[in-house]
Amino acid sequence: MRGFIARFLRDDRGATALEYGLICALIVLVIISGLAAIGGSNEGSFNQMMQKISDALKS
Repeated sequence: MRGFIARFLRDDRGATALEYGLICALIVLVIISGLAAIGGSNEGSFNQMMQKISDALKS
């Protein structure tokens, strides 16, 4: 039993997967927050563009 516990404590294969998972989660959070910031500021310009297209189609 002691040998199993000692091997388990020395094994670091799962640490690499955990680190990659944390890096991926951080990247996803940065992308989502960036899209949220850009999306909020572009809402007005999108509405203006759609209004201009709508006005052009009516003419």
